[in-house]
Amino acid sequence: MKKFIRWVKSPSSDLVLFIIVLALANMVGQRAFLRFDLTGSGSYSLSPASRQLVRTIRQPLSVKVFFSRNLPSPYNTVEQYVQDLLIEYKGAANKNFSYTFFDMDKQKNQDLAAEYGLQQTQIQELKSNEVGFKQAWMGLAVVYTDSIERVDSITSTDGLEYKLTTTISKMIAAADALAGLPENERVKMTLYLSGGLSKFQISGLDKLETEVRKVYDAVNRKNGDRIEFANVDPDPADIPALNRKYGIQTISWKNDAGVEGSGALGLVLEYRDAFRVIPLSMLRTLFGYAIAGLDSLESSIGDGLQSLMVKPTEIGYVTNHDELNPNDPQNGAGNFHRLVSDMYTLKKIDLAKDEIPASLASIVINGPKREFSDEELYKIDQFILRGGNVLFFIDPFQVVQGGYYQPAQYIPLDTRIGTLLKKYGVKLGTNYVMDERCYTANQKGYGKLSLPWAPLLQKDSFDGTSAITKNLGYVIFLQNSSIDVKDAEAAGDRKVTVLAKSSPKSWLMEKNISLNPLSASMPPDAKTEKSEALAVLVEGRFKSAFESDPTVKPEGGAPGNLSSSNRLSKSVQPGKIFVVGSSELTGPRLIDENGSEPVALFVRNAVDYMNGAGDFCAMRTKGLSLNALSAKNGPAVLFAQIFNEFGLTALTALLGLWAWRVRIARRRRIRELYNPDDSRETAGRANQARKG
Repeated sequence: MKKFIRWVKSPSSDLVLFIIVLALANMVGQRAFLRFDLTGSGSYSLSPASRQLVRTIRQPLSVKVFFSRNLPSPYNTVEQYVQDLLIEYKGAANKNFSYTFFDMDKQKNQDLAAEYGLQQTQIQELKSNEVGFKQAWMGLAVVYTDSIERVDSITSTDGLEYKLTTTISKMIAAADALAGLPENERVKMTLYLSGGLSKFQISGLDKLETEVRKVYDAVNRKNGDRIEFANVDPDPADIPALNRKYGIQTISWKNDAGVEGSGALGLVLEYRDAFRVIPLSMLRTLFGYAIAGLDSLESSIGDGLQSLMVKPTEIGYVTNHDELNPNDPQNGAGNFHRLVSDMYTLKKIDLAKDEIPASLASIVINGPKREFSDEELYKIDQFILRGGNVLFFIDPFQVVQGGYYQPAQYIPLDTRIGTLLKKYGVKLGTNYVMDERCYTANQKGYGKLSLPWAPLLQKDSFDGTSAITKNLGYVIFLQNSSIDVKDAEAAGDRKVTVLAKSSPKSWLMEKNISLNPLSASMPPDAKTEKSEALAVLVEGRFKSAFESDPTVKPEGGAPGNLSSSNRLSKSVQPGKIFVVGSSELTGPRLIDENGSEPVALFVRNAVDYMNGAGDFCAMRTKGLSLNALSAKNGPAVLFAQIFNEFGLTALTALLGLWAWRVRIARRRRIRELYNPDDSRETAGRANQARKG
């Protein structure tokens, strides 16, 4: 033992001990390590949305990973990435998150993967200088409560965190509307019902409170007693404030003595600063007044909880104005529908017949060709004032294709959507934005042709602070009108963001429209060129575009002295308006089937942001190498390409040569200072003397 201690203390043990320490450090580093992500978009870090999601899981959630061993390049790094990603999830999660890797060489694990619905993926393999194919397991299954979701064919790391986080989010939302709610917090359900209404004959009023309490008890049990209920008989003096805050129904009357009175009726779900008004109101029928909404009260409350507490899974899609068909991938918005279908479903809404459901957080108006009525526009207006969000894709012209050798006609469109948006401070131009920095197409027999009506938006064309456009670049827009938001900016009570704009080398085509690439017109005067807004986002509170409710008809002497109004004159909750002057962004000419083009990422980010999932935007685009160089002309592009391929190598070699010469000169100076009689120095001085 003494000999061993002496050996340890002796210099001869240094190398052996160093090797042992290095091996132990590597063993520790495999399980406990520290990483720094220096990328601008956080490509190798877990996003805040993912951390928050797994931190608040209320029930056990397990990720089952099924990957074959010894996969060929480039698939061999995917499994390691999956493992690193799940380690990040585990580090951020609470005790309810777990994951397991299965050895796919065992038949029982292959059978288990098949039971989960996973299938083998065919991948390429280079072996003995021949390209072949093999079947491999490359998928995972997420198990939460009684539901199972699969993420299959994981052949790339791109967007994997987004896929996994959105999958977990959907499962939690489906299982528990109040998932993630802190233990000491509750959702408040308040029934506002004025006692003075009991003096009138209103069908269903006598059992209203009983029915609401009955439904409340059932919904509260389903959600773990996380809802508090209150029945409030509001003071008449407080009713105007309640109407301004929530937009609940106000009712006025005059009794037999001519004394005027007022009351309120409404059911509100509220959590922190957000709320949802449940469809419950007094309506006038042929047989008098009645309470509407009792028959569907439980489902309405359930939808309201979903909309209030979790990211919505349903989006309204306005129809009946010749909008782009969401089920037509050839000529309509089928690819857009497929793009959002992983998280959302589209609910068609005919505004001429339907109300906009209170459970919806957003609606899409995509390329309408026919005029909206006052009643339809009013429904959109009130939806926005109640805190709803609307995505407008509005075309400036209707394109009518001509026959053989006949040019297309461009007929200005007036669907009256522009009139509505103008009330909110957003003006749509009846024009096409042309841009010198545009997409170029190879035309047989003509070579490269510039398409100025297809602006090519580089990174400097996007707002770098918005979650929608951060990290995006090289996005093609098509046949867009200009957008003026000066009035919205001057309003002062809303945030205006120009998400995308054309380059400073842009002009407007307003008359004699021709999109023939062989006769593409250049700007009439270069001095008039300027950047134009192509996509904008307006957030905040708005004033109603209507002075009165166009849906209210004269009552014509109907029985009773009651009158009611649900009209909002201004916002009770902040809303969002997303406007693009073209529906081509949702069509097949720009969005491919796989949704992999940058324009698809832009559109999908906008949908997520308008539905309260803005955290997913950066998660989707990080690591996609969209930080491209901005080059203004062909020679600059060629120089950048050559410099990156060869210039950096040559520059490194030159720097190395320079450092080598500097080191030699430094050594020579040191020898001359401290050892001038060195033979190398005397020989060098003798050589210099002979040359002189």
